[in-house]
Amino acid sequence: MRKLRNFFAGTALALGAFSISSAGLVEKAAADWAPRKPVEFIIMAGTGGGADQIARLLQGLIEQKNLSPRPFIPINKPGGSGAEALLYLKGKAGDDHTVLVTLNSFYTTPIIQTDLGVDISTFTPIGRMALDTFLLWVHADRTDISDLDSYVATVKAAGKDWKVGGTGSGQEDSILTAMMEAEFDYEVTYIPFPGGGTVAKNLIGNHIDSTVNNPAEQNEFYRAGQSKPLVQFTPERMAAYPDIPTAMELGHDIVYFMQRSINGPPGMSAEAQAWYIDLFKTLFESEEWQTFCVEDGLTCDEWVAGNDLAAFHSEQGMRHRELIESVGASAITGE
Repeated sequence: MRKLRNFFAGTALALGAFSISSAGLVEKAAADWAPRKPVEFIIMAGTGGGADQIARLLQGLIEQKNLSPRPFIPINKPGGSGAEALLYLKGKAGDDHTVLVTLNSFYTTPIIQTDLGVDISTFTPIGRMALDTFLLWVHADRTDISDLDSYVATVKAAGKDWKVGGTGSGQEDSILTAMMEAEFDYEVTYIPFPGGGTVAKNLIGNHIDSTVNNPAEQNEFYRAGQSKPLVQFTPERMAAYPDIPTAMELGHDIVYFMQRSINGPPGMSAEAQAWYIDLFKTLFESEEWQTFCVEDGLTCDEWVAGNDLAAFHSEQGMRHRELIESVGASAITGE
């Protein structure tokens, strides 16, 4: 469990970006193709969540910077913990005008939903925009909870009456919830919602007791003084939360990241893949994106694309399978 709880740490260091020569080939291929109709920008999560916010920010930057001759149209397909989006992308095989914004459910949903029939290795890897992060959040009115120790004590006293909000069985927050249950030896009731934005709103409405939202999903309420973070699940403190300790600082080796990457359907043409790689690399390097990453606590210090992203997906797919086997699928799905 110790190795698995920290399974994302150091992964980014093992994977490099394209070489100078291969980058040149990408640029040449990209010059030979451009979208001829609107691009479906599929989001495998609900509105208001981290993936939704990222997709709409990128879509806005594409339009603002005039980076595409045709518009990108964000489309949310959150059903079945992202299964709806994965099946849709599979059904778009050979389509050069559909791309997907992913979460870690890109890995976990096909593993847990064994009859889904989706093999993510057949999808077309484009680029990894960021590694997103998680914090533990409670309502600002919880005066009885001021740190991780008081949180754990309160949860243990409440038992299954303690309600943790998340985005669905097998999703990232359900995995992190299961990891915390194993680490702290307590059990909670996991309440699924259609997206991270809805989870955040339900915490503020006191319909749930805690969440492990991404920063982007809670920042609006945090800045308004309505929610408070207790611990961050990163190797080091993020610049956006300098006063919030990491779990590792407190003696709990829990580190977990969520990849935010762009992928195409199976059989996308090499020319289209190259064009999208060039487009999203431009966005990744933009001042606007890098500023967003710092302010919202994302790690955006390495561009990973094409075959390197495929290798990253393969490694993370195996690691998530190990994690699910370690904590048990029932711990994650609530079944």
